Amino acid sequence: MAVNTTVQVTMPAMGESVTEGTVLEWHKKEGDPVDLDEVLVEISTDKVDAEVPAPTAGTVVKVLVGEGDTVEVGQPLCEIASSNGAGPAAAVEEEQEEAPTEAETGGEIVDIVTPAGGESVTEGTILEWSVKVGDAVNDGDTVVEISTDKVDMELPAPAGGTITEILFDEGDTVTVGQVIARMQVGAGAAKPAAPSSGNGAPAKAQQPAPAATAAPAPEGTKVTPVAARVAAAEGVDLSTVTGTGPGGRITKDDVLNGGGAAAPAAAAGTRTVIKGGAATLARYMDESRSIPTATSFRTVTVTTMDGRRKELKNAGEKVSFTHLIAYAIALAVQQDMPVMSHHFDTEDGGKPVRVDDQAVNLGIAVDVEKKDGSRTLMVPVIRDAGRKPFKEFKAAFDELIDKARTNTLTADDLTGANISLTNPGGIGTIASVPRLMVGQGTIVATGSIAYPVGLGNIGDMIGAEKVMTMTSTYDHRLIQGAESGRFLKTVEEYLQGEHGFYEGVFASLGVQLGAAPAPSAPAAAAAVAREPAPMPAGLVDEQMLQAVQAATSLLKAHRMHGHLAARLDPLGTEPEGDPALDPEPLGLTAELMAKIPAKILRMYVPGATLADALPHLRETYCGTIAYEIEHIASHRQRTWLREHIESGTFRKPLTNDEQKALLKRLVEVDALERFMHKAYLGQKQFS
Repeated sequence: MAVNTTVQVTMPAMGESVTEGTVLEWHKKEGDPVDLDEVLVEISTDKVDAEVPAPTAGTVVKVLVGEGDTVEVGQPLCEIASSNGAGPAAAVEEEQEEAPTEAETGGEIVDIVTPAGGESVTEGTILEWSVKVGDAVNDGDTVVEISTDKVDMELPAPAGGTITEILFDEGDTVTVGQVIARMQVGAGAAKPAAPSSGNGAPAKAQQPAPAATAAPAPEGTKVTPVAARVAAAEGVDLSTVTGTGPGGRITKDDVLNGGGAAAPAAAAGTRTVIKGGAATLARYMDESRSIPTATSFRTVTVTTMDGRRKELKNAGEKVSFTHLIAYAIALAVQQDMPVMSHHFDTEDGGKPVRVDDQAVNLGIAVDVEKKDGSRTLMVPVIRDAGRKPFKEFKAAFDELIDKARTNTLTADDLTGANISLTNPGGIGTIASVPRLMVGQGTIVATGSIAYPVGLGNIGDMIGAEKVMTMTSTYDHRLIQGAESGRFLKTVEEYLQGEHGFYEGVFASLGVQLGAAPAPSAPAAAAAVAREPAPMPAGLVDEQMLQAVQAATSLLKAHRMHGHLAARLDPLGTEPEGDPALDPEPLGLTAELMAKIPAKILRMYVPGATLADALPHLRETYCGTIAYEIEHIASHRQRTWLREHIESGTFRKPLTNDEQKALLKRLVEVDALERFMHKAYLGQKQFS
C-alpha cells in the first residue's frame, strides 16, 4: 500500500518586525520534482529578498499562492508530496474514490508551514513555487521562495515525498506558522491527496499541471502557474507574450494585457507594481515625510584622516575613510552627544515620547544590486557601536557589508537603528540631505573628498588641503540646531585626532602611532627643494624653502598692493607705498633671490630668476598704471589678467595721433571740471 505523505511549505519568519512578504517568483510549478533544499520560491519583504528552500524531496502537488501575492508569516505557500519511498503518482480520481486512511496506506501527510524569519517577522509573500502538485521532492529540497519585509528565503521540504496540496498562489500573503502546502511522505508519496483548504486558507482545486493545455512557450521562457492556466483558458499563445516579472517571467497580467494583441502604433508607458523590499523602501520614504527635519552642514579638512589611513595601510591594515568616519560618529554620540540618537514615539493616545535606547545602534546605508539587476538600499545595523573597540567595530562593519552584497542579511540585521550614515560622496556627490527614517534621531551624510571648488588643478601646487562636507539631518522635535552643529564639530574633532581618537584606533589594531601628519606643502616649494642646480653646497633645504615662501609672499603683495606705490601723480608726489613690497623684511637677500627660478613663482614678467624679474614686476604694478584685479572672484579671469598685465601684451606706445587725441580729451575734462567748480561753488563734485 502506498504511503500518502504531504509536506506543507509555509511562509517563514524573517525577523522581529517582518509580518508579511510578496511572492516574487516561483522556481517550481505544480507537478515539478524537487530535491531537498532546492529553491522553491523567491519572496521579498520590506527589508530583504529571500529564497525559500524545499523542506523535503518530492513533488510539488499544489501551489497555494501566486507571484505578486502578499503572504503573511506562517501562511502556506505550497504542498510537496515527499518522495521518500514513493513511486509515480497514481490517478487522482482513483485515489479519491478509494480514500485510504493513513493507517491503510502506511503514509503520512505532513503540513508545510510558513517558518519564522526573525523575531519581528509575522508574515511573508509567496514569491515562487519551486514545485507543483504531484512533484516528488527530497528532504531539504526547496519548495517555495518567500519574501518578508526583512529577507527573502527558500523554504525546504521537511521530508522526502510528494506534494499533494498547494494552498496559496504566488504573490499571496501568508502568516508565520500558517499551512501553505501539504506533502505525503512514505511508501505512497507519489499519490497526491484530495484538495484541502488546510488551516483556513482558500483551497485551490486539484487539477492537472496548468501548462499542459496552454500553447507552448519558447524554450527558456519562464511562466507562472497562474499565467499558464489563464493562457490555456483564453487560448493565448505564450510565445507572443512578453514577461514583465523578475527575470522576464510571464505573469497573469502579462497574459491578460498583452496576449495576442497587435503591436501598438507608438511606444506606450508602463506601470509596474513595486514589490518586496523596494515597496517597503517606498513606504518608509513616504513615512519619512511625517518627520519635521532640519539639516546642518560642516566642511572639514581630511589631511589628518588621510595621513592616518595611509599609516594603517602601510602597516597592512585595510581601513577605509568610511570605517573611520563611522567610528568617529559612534564615539561622538556615545561619549559626547547621546541626544543625536534619541528618537520620537507616542504612547497613551498620542502623547509624544523621547526614546533613549542607551546605546548607539548605527545603520550603514549600502547600495545593493539584486539578482534581477535592479538596485535597492539596505541599512544593516551595528549594535552598540559606541562601546566597541575599533577592531571589533570594523569586523562588525565588514561582516554586515559583505552580507548585504551577498543577500544574506537576516531581518534582525536590519532593525533597530537610531542613527545612520550614508556616503554618497563615493560617487562624487559634494553634499546630500537624506531622508530620516521613522525610529531614528539623525542621519549623517558625507560628501566627496576633494580640493575646494576652483582649486582642483592647482590644489597640490599651492598647498591646499582636501575637504569633505558632512551633513546632519535630525528630528527637530527632539534635537535642536545648536546640538546638531556641536555634534558635527565633535565628529570633526575626532577625525582631526582629538580626544585620543587615533590612539584608540591604532592601539586596537596593534599598530604603532606615528607623528601627526603635516599640512600639505605647496608643490612649487617642493620643486625648488628637489632641484639641485641652484642649490649651492652648504645651503640647507629648509632655508631655500623659506626663501621660496617669502618670494611667493612678495609676488602676492605686488599684485594686491602694488597700486599703493604706483606713480600716479603728474606732479611727482611720492606715493604712500606698502612695507610688504620690500623684500628685505622677508629675509630675501640679493643672493637668495638670484637662486630662485622665476618660473616656479608663475610670474609672467621677463627674467630667469627672482632677482632678474623683480624690477620688471615693480615697474608693472608700481609704475604709472595701477592695477587692482585680485578681488575678482573668478580664478580663471584673474589668471588671464595677470598673464596679460605682467607680459605687457597691451602696453604698446601710443602713436602721435593717439597722444594728441588723449591730450585733447584731458583738456576737455579739465575745462568741464573748472566750470563745475565755479558754477557750483562748495558743492560735492565727481570727476
